[in-house]
Amino acid sequence: MNLKEKAKKLPDTPGVYLMLDDQGKIIYIGKASSLKKRVSTYFSGSAKSAKEELLIRKIKDFDLVHTSSEAEALILESALIKEHKPKYNIAIKDDKSYPFLKVTVGERFPRLRIVRRRKNDKALYFGPYTSGLLLRDAVAFMRRVFPLRTCNVMPKTLCLNYHLKQCTGPCAGEIDEAGYRRDVDDLVLFLQGKKKDLIKKLTERMHEASAAQDYEQAALLRDQIESLSSVSGGFHRKRYRISGQIEDLKEVLRLKNVPAIIEGYDISNTSGTLSVGSMVCFKDGMPFRKNYRRFKIKTVGQVDDYAMIREVISRRFSGSLSEKMNLPDLVLIDGGKGHLQCAAEQMHKCGVFLPIISIAKRFEHIYVEWQDAPLALPLRSKA
Repeated sequence: MNLKEKAKKLPDTPGVYLMLDDQGKIIYIGKASSLKKRVSTYFSGSAKSAKEELLIRKIKDFDLVHTSSEAEALILESALIKEHKPKYNIAIKDDKSYPFLKVTVGERFPRLRIVRRRKNDKALYFGPYTSGLLLRDAVAFMRRVFPLRTCNVMPKTLCLNYHLKQCTGPCAGEIDEAGYRRDVDDLVLFLQGKKKDLIKKLTERMHEASAAQDYEQAALLRDQIESLSSVSGGFHRKRYRISGQIEDLKEVLRLKNVPAIIEGYDISNTSGTLSVGSMVCFKDGMPFRKNYRRFKIKTVGQVDDYAMIREVISRRFSGSLSEKMNLPDLVLIDGGKGHLQCAAEQMHKCGVFLPIISIAKRFEHIYVEWQDAPLALPLRSKA
């Protein structure tokens, strides 16, 4: 099979491609949102620049590394170029045109930042990266998987990022320095393009936590592994996979219709103050950020999750919001059976009757209205 035919059989998925010469040596590395389309252009016969023609004449084979998105491909491409130093990759100079990622390892609790220049300091630098937009997408994903602090000066109390699980709370001693450094080391492995090594480490730690009956930690590690392993989180998923998962969800929850629109609700507060209700929305299995909302709690002065849930549900399903937004196919509440009952009761008072479920954090049991016992799905369940 010639290279043109081989390229036509590639998947229409993101990744990194490595061009090889007749000795099997890597001579060029590139990224693509579609490996099939991008690699095929090298062998299309269309006009190329003199430099491209020289490269193409040297290409005798190619290899691929599949990624979850073009944003992840950007990170991996830079790491592989640094490792292999291919002859035909144009050297990117340290100027203002291209951003870097900086891990401030010189700080007691390091941060991940996007910067324009390297400095002669104690930080680790990765890059440069040729797309600032893709880099921001990648950083958003990494901050979910590796929730390091983002504050310039650490506060004395836990901030909203902690309650949104986007920081592990070193400011208030919620994580010690050794545990935080381990998270930083995990991030560095990812930035070095060593995702397989990272997943192996996380898997070992997950089994250790499970054996020690630390199920909450095991669940957190499992979520990290799934985010890194599957095409998920902030990275794009294939629609056909999501469709199957949503169909499974319909069957598991005994829904009449496929839950194309799902709204999820959670309450965050710091010792009864700064209480906030959040609503996220998923459309066809993908985050639908246009419909995200935040509710500052107005009627509840003490720590009372049930009362706060009632307020948020009331404000969503009555008044101006109910007129502006279509109803979802499924409502998801963060909490246990009590949270489910009070949310359902409040929704019914608003004259709205929708399928509603809740998920308890510790064991991820799913509470439903049609039975008292919770559902406990297998870890590998698509639903």
